Amino acid sequence: MNKITIAVDAMGGDHAPGEICAGAVRACNEFQDIEIVLTGDSEKIKSCLESHPRIHIEHADEIIDPDEHPANAIRSKKNSSLRVAMEMVRRGDAQGCVSAGSTGAIVAGGVLVVGRLPGIIRPALGVPIPAVNERKVSFMLDVGATVRCKPENLLQFALMGNIYSQKILKVSNPEIKLLSNGSEDIKGDDTVLAARELIESKGGMNFQGYIEGNEVVFGKADVIVCDGFNGNIALKLGEGIMQALKALLTQEVKDSLMAKAGMLLLSPVVKRIWNRFNYEKYGGSPLLGVKGAVIKAHGRSKSPAVLSAISVARNFIYEDALSLINRDIEKFSSEVN
Repeated sequence: MNKITIAVDAMGGDHAPGEICAGAVRACNEFQDIEIVLTGDSEKIKSCLESHPRIHIEHADEIIDPDEHPANAIRSKKNSSLRVAMEMVRRGDAQGCVSAGSTGAIVAGGVLVVGRLPGIIRPALGVPIPAVNERKVSFMLDVGATVRCKPENLLQFALMGNIYSQKILKVSNPEIKLLSNGSEDIKGDDTVLAARELIESKGGMNFQGYIEGNEVVFGKADVIVCDGFNGNIALKLGEGIMQALKALLTQEVKDSLMAKAGMLLLSPVVKRIWNRFNYEKYGGSPLLGVKGAVIKAHGRSKSPAVLSAISVARNFIYEDALSLINRDIEKFSSEVN
């Protein structure tokens, strides 16, 4: 494949544009087969960007703030850094885009600007979940794109998650499970129960029933399927527990001399544990079901996380994940009809 172009929203995220620009430079230094277009305020970008032959700037003088209504902002701010990046994907000037900006705006832009793949009812935002087993990463979708789902939505999420796990996470035969309130067949609400029957009848996937919330971080499934409401709550709860543990540990060490001495011995172990669950290692979250590699980076992303998100976009494009998802959705639609 020839060089690919990835549009990067330079103004999205807590540390924009400095860390976004630094991450773009790191990505171009690591991958010789990509070109990056940074979208946003050209003067601000130039002030913090080292000159690089494969990094270009597309000026955009508007920014979408996190507290704006996502769909309204995407529609009205046509010269925003996020919309300009997504317009590049829509036109084919870029094969993918990356942003650390508003999740809602990224989802809205993916649907309204980039557009859904034929047959896709609603898109899904997926996220890699590191497990206690350091060799295992689960992929959970949806975590916020589609809040209320029908059984058909969850089936499509399973199909897309299956391909993503195989092609990007390199799992040969992904084990797929539905997030539910119990492992027994009778558990779950009407939507989950109907989705289970639908996925089982579909065939062609390694579907293994339900997974409970307390099993997620133990790597009990390669792909975890849920609606965006429950997925987002589960994700935020996990992040909150990690932050709370870190705060409690810091407080205990601060208040105890013995704890300080113990921490000196345990410090390498604690660092390894934190690093295992560090979001910067796992790149961005793909918005699956749209006509391009649309990757959501964490809002607090610094240059290592931006590099990882760009890497995810690159891999998505090179593995031709878009065509594979389109093929499976078309196959399912023809079987239904």
